[in-house]
Amino acid sequence: MPRVKGGTVTRKRRKKVLKLAKGFYGSKHTLFKVANQQVMKSLMYAFRDRRQKKRDFRKLWVTRINAAARINGLSYSKFMHGLKLAGIEVNRKMLADLAVTDAQGFAQLAEAAKSSLNK
Repeated sequence: MPRVKGGTVTRKRRKKVLKLAKGFYGSKHTLFKVANQQVMKSLMYAFRDRRQKKRDFRKLWVTRINAAARINGLSYSKFMHGLKLAGIEVNRKMLADLAVTDAQGFAQLAEAAKSSLNK
């Protein structure tokens, strides 16, 4: 069997990895072995953080709702429970947006939640 040189395939693979490593610090964007390790790790981070981003945003929304609810004399859990009892179905993203942009509208929701809790 004749000897097959795989230079073009190897070069193509290495160039692909080095292209992904563009912008990395130090030798991580020039040396193939180090760049390959960093690209693999970076892809793992990207996969993990696409899921973690959803958690982070939910945490942010809950924090904003809690701050606005406490201004209106309610805790986060009592506010959310009051909304549920009042039959108001607004998701946390919209509630957080209301808390930041429309304080009066949020105060009306807080009053509705308070009145349904007192019943």
